[in-house]
Amino acid sequence: MKKTMNKTVLAQSLAACLAMYGAAWAQDAQVQRVEVTGSSIKRIAGEKEIPVLHLSRADIERSGAASVEGLIAALPAMQGFATANQTINGGGGGVQTASIHNIGAAYTLVLLDGHRLASFGSGSSVNLASIPLSAVERVEILTDGASTLYGADAIAGVVNFILRKNQTDGAIDFTYNQPQHAGGASHTIGLSKGFGSLEKDGFNVLLSYSHDEQKMLNADQREFANTGVRRFSHDGKNYATWALSDNSAPAIAELRLKDGSAPVLFSPAYLQDKKCGPNTFLVGQRCAYDYASTVQLIPESKRDSLFASGRFKLNADTTLYAQGVFSNFTQTGRYAPPAQPLALPLNGALYSKYVAPWLTQLGVNPANVDSARMRLRISDAGGRNTAYSTDAQHLVIGAEGQAFGWDYNTSWTHSISKRSRDFAGGFLSKDKFYQIVDSGKYDPFLPPGSSREVLAPAVLHENWSRAKNTLDVLAISASREVFKLGGGAAQLGAGLDYTVQKYNYYPTPIGMGANALQPNYTDSPLGDSPGDLPTAAKRHNWGAFAELQMPLSKSLDLTAAIRYDNYSAIKNSANFDEQGRPVAAATQGNKYDKFTYKLSGAWRPTKALMLRASWGTGFKAPAMTDITAPLLHSGNTGDTYDCPVKAPDPRAVYCSGNTQYDVLSGGNRDSGATGLKPEESRQASIGLRFEPNSMMSFGFDLWDVTMKNQISTLPESTLFENPRQYDSLFRVFYEPGQGANILVGVLPTFNLAKSYNRGLDWDHSFRFDSGIGKLNLNWTGTYLLRSDYEVPGSPMIKSVGRYDENNAVGFRLITRLAATLKVSDQWQHSLSLNYKSGYHDSVQSVREVNPDGSFGAFVKLAREVSPYTTLDWQTRFNWQKNVILTAGVRNLFDAKPPLSLKVGNGDQIGYDGRYADAIGRSVYLTASYRF
Repeated sequence: MKKTMNKTVLAQSLAACLAMYGAAWAQDAQVQRVEVTGSSIKRIAGEKEIPVLHLSRADIERSGAASVEGLIAALPAMQGFATANQTINGGGGGVQTASIHNIGAAYTLVLLDGHRLASFGSGSSVNLASIPLSAVERVEILTDGASTLYGADAIAGVVNFILRKNQTDGAIDFTYNQPQHAGGASHTIGLSKGFGSLEKDGFNVLLSYSHDEQKMLNADQREFANTGVRRFSHDGKNYATWALSDNSAPAIAELRLKDGSAPVLFSPAYLQDKKCGPNTFLVGQRCAYDYASTVQLIPESKRDSLFASGRFKLNADTTLYAQGVFSNFTQTGRYAPPAQPLALPLNGALYSKYVAPWLTQLGVNPANVDSARMRLRISDAGGRNTAYSTDAQHLVIGAEGQAFGWDYNTSWTHSISKRSRDFAGGFLSKDKFYQIVDSGKYDPFLPPGSSREVLAPAVLHENWSRAKNTLDVLAISASREVFKLGGGAAQLGAGLDYTVQKYNYYPTPIGMGANALQPNYTDSPLGDSPGDLPTAAKRHNWGAFAELQMPLSKSLDLTAAIRYDNYSAIKNSANFDEQGRPVAAATQGNKYDKFTYKLSGAWRPTKALMLRASWGTGFKAPAMTDITAPLLHSGNTGDTYDCPVKAPDPRAVYCSGNTQYDVLSGGNRDSGATGLKPEESRQASIGLRFEPNSMMSFGFDLWDVTMKNQISTLPESTLFENPRQYDSLFRVFYEPGQGANILVGVLPTFNLAKSYNRGLDWDHSFRFDSGIGKLNLNWTGTYLLRSDYEVPGSPMIKSVGRYDENNAVGFRLITRLAATLKVSDQWQHSLSLNYKSGYHDSVQSVREVNPDGSFGAFVKLAREVSPYTTLDWQTRFNWQKNVILTAGVRNLFDAKPPLSLKVGNGDQIGYDGRYADAIGRSVYLTASYRF
């Protein structure tokens, strides 16, 4: 039934595409050779053997996007990226990423004017928040893996942000966005000024500055997310989500009884006042904490960006250029205050004041009370706020031109990304908190707000950790015509690049906790866990490529490309043994070198029809921390296992029989056969573009990406059920808590996983004169056919149309239909329909709701999340030659996010903020002034 439905949806989508006659690309009529993303050869922009999506400056402005990450997230081909709201509970790390076709941010290469940027971690993923939208002239997105010009690691594709050049005028742009409902307002201001014309004056200098702010949106400002007890209907029955905590404010008393009966929980404040306080929910005789009501839905953020570029003509054949981008992005996410049970002595003053008077009413014999504790939510410390700050510095210096019959480009890129993570309220110093508790100044049973001054000295406002990634790239590429073929001149492109990457991570003392570097340290953050260790890793790599574009005839073009990459092993200057003790610096991991290739072709049997196809390979070296990350104690195995070693092996004395064993996890620092290898890919695409006349254009591209040797943590069952194969991964480890040596299993990263990805992209449009203006209809979409992930020893994870085991969704269908009506040179209107298909939700435990409104039994529920559709409108008015006013409404019909029972992504309950917008209907105004 399900397969039939999927085929039906696909068939309907294809039929609708044909019925609408497809999507006309607005392309420049001038025939000029330009650089095309994904190729090292300068060619006519209209020649496309591989699919490239172009977003012009006009497209960017029509989108109404306030930031680069917002622009990219709205594209149907993008799935699986990190969103702003994932930072709320610390999971997103203050970054937003791009991910093509749900393959992953690690496999999507983000470039700035064709140059690599420093990543936010030790791999290659880039924080889009570092790129200023006001400086972007256009975006080119290659949705087919590239293997030549940029590197074989662009397995999913390339997103290339091309910045403004040769601007001579000045510009002031201001945008203000106001939601209809409270919270979540934003604004942006951009200033730019160009000096000199490259063609007339021989030089051009451009300066651009932008500032934007996003105000926070809190859960209590949206009815669909303001409580962990959200009532809903399913198949004619009533249910409610049940996301509550018995760690509450004021504190809940928990009594354990000598007769072994169930513990008694109650709220003294409720028995006293017969009502529950803010952010709590009555359950029996206690006020459980409704933590979902206290979180943010969208974190607040600020960004300041400065862009400067200069181009200078030395002569008719040589142009020097330089550009710099400097940005600071801060994002602060908040979730519930920390939970902390505290002992409640039976002979103490708090027990006598708040517990003893209620025992008779509760039916508890005082003599039967064995022990008591307070179930506490430390709300007077505030919600846990984590502030992330990213400073990006990106400098490129180069030269381009013509020499000896070649078009060449040579450059040096120096890119730095600095990121800090800070405690910004809510977290407490554990040492200082217990000093306050021991002093008797803190009364957890008082109403929230009574103890803020008492707790203030313990609230943390300091750095947690800092990280720095530095990238240096020397590159040269050139292209020229080499010989004649039936369709014209064959062109050869070739190049070299050399890269040095450094990654350093600096945790503060409280972020590390007690370890070999500070054995006498006692403090830790209450509300999180310490355990970090420093990282200092470095590696270099070089690559060479060649690309030959061959017009075999007037109707047939073929392109063949080959690339060689060579990666060094990693120099680890912050090296630790299994006990977390510093050891000498070492070179770790393997060296890698590999050839990859790509073949692509385009056949034009008629003037109106082009058929294209590509086939290629790719590979991606492990992120440096996949190798160098120190081994850290990560808990126990989930299941019990027999002892993996036997006497006379000396390790056998630490066996404990069939039991749970402790495990360590971290990087794989081995070399040779047991060390990490590169991840490898094979990708293919086949497509068509049909343009029967100047009014119509439509096309399809079927793509397939298969990966092997993907890096994944070794499953515990694989380790303990194959002890001979993994004998070296069983170690003797001194466990400080037990004060003794124990036998542990090590779960490092290995090349274990495979993934299978397939889908269909389309891009169609129809242009005509409607009688009241020129109308352009554009329909784009991605239909995901497969997105599977497989690790040996575990069931295959199928992500399409379901909330999967990795707490994520692969949407079957994402599509966008946009209509633009140009009434005159002054007036232009746009209407956009955005659609995401529904999916099978996470199976969760919910409560039945009885006919009288009371709550019944807990049941497991599986349901379908509804499709999500929004409509956006914009009108644009050229008021004067140099003044443009734009007004728009996002989510015109105020569509609410569909109900989801998901468990991932922190404390937000009732919807999934990664896939639906919590803002609702909002109005924005933009004013642009040119001078």
